[in-house]
Amino acid sequence: MDERYRSEACMPQDAESALLIGRVWEPGIGPTLAQIRPDGAYDLTPLAATCSALLDLPQPAAAVRNAKALRRIAPLDALLRNSEEAARDTALPWLLAPCDLQAIKASGVTFVSSMLERVIEEQARGDASRAEEVRRAIAAVIGDDLSRVVPGSEDAARLKEVLIERGAWSQYLEVGIGPDAEIFTKAQPMSAVGLGSEIGLHPKSDWNNPEPEIVLAVNSRGETVGATLGNDVNLRDFEGRSALLLGKSKDNNASCAIGPFIRLFDEGYTIDHVRRCNLDMRIEGPEGFVLTGSSPMSQISRDPLDLVTHAMGPNHQYPDGMLLFLGTMFSPTEDRFAPGQGFTHEVGDIVRISTPGLGTLVNRVNRSDRIAPWTFGAGALMRNLAQRGLLS
Repeated sequence: MDERYRSEACMPQDAESALLIGRVWEPGIGPTLAQIRPDGAYDLTPLAATCSALLDLPQPAAAVRNAKALRRIAPLDALLRNSEEAARDTALPWLLAPCDLQAIKASGVTFVSSMLERVIEEQARGDASRAEEVRRAIAAVIGDDLSRVVPGSEDAARLKEVLIERGAWSQYLEVGIGPDAEIFTKAQPMSAVGLGSEIGLHPKSDWNNPEPEIVLAVNSRGETVGATLGNDVNLRDFEGRSALLLGKSKDNNASCAIGPFIRLFDEGYTIDHVRRCNLDMRIEGPEGFVLTGSSPMSQISRDPLDLVTHAMGPNHQYPDGMLLFLGTMFSPTEDRFAPGQGFTHEVGDIVRISTPGLGTLVNRVNRSDRIAPWTFGAGALMRNLAQRGLLS
């Protein structure tokens, strides 16, 4: 068994007390909402047919905690092992992304280091070979420490005026320290992949990277009720050529990974744990390349709940709720293949994103056109649930 898919590797450190929900594909049945416990996955459809509906309950954590006599779907280790796509037995259950009907949104440029890298992408016009030269030039003008600037503040407005005078202002600085956060659609509902699945790169991209992020689970009332992990796979060359290519840079087949589970907030795990956590990432290449990094959430420039209000509120509603990526500070610059070229993915890379309170999300990199097409959408889910008598 691949050690990366053992329960000790994938589960939160306090798994015995964590309230975890996921989705399991059951062959011959379809997607099943489940509670994930240290001994296995348990059918939650007596409480709610979908993850979206469960999070909309008045007290989802209490509802899951008090659920009795749930059907056991599969032992945990067997479920995790079969979630690895390369070794999957399609006659047995495996994990899906834990969300379903929710909108999948993302906030960008929320950490200073990634904000500066976005400015560099823009100035380099998506050419990785120019990145280091542009990085030095940008740092000479604005420095590399904007962490003390509060977005939307008077200090930020004065800094903007200075940078405009020097010809150094950027659309990325606008959303990084301006009054309005960048919020965009990362992927369509039902399109995210989960633990063990392949994640996709556009075949025309030569400069790309993972973006390890905390993802908040928000219900239709705008209440943040849980958190999970995500990989906002990013094409640096596409977005660097033009910000108008953001959709093509971000939303491709299997380019959004979420999981392995949503941890519901309760007295043992709250939004304050998210604010304090460190997010770790490890990339293992097929040629032996290893890259590690860490993102302290304490360095985020906007509070996580503030980002929720930028995405959802009186001006914009999501009746099925949303999953909101909080952004990343991880923009790898280490040379991988040649001096001055920086980092880019290779097919076969294994990406692990982890934090003690949420577990570990593991995915293998492939090209989007080589990964099985996405075919099971919201319509298919509704037909499946209707056939199973789960729609009221």
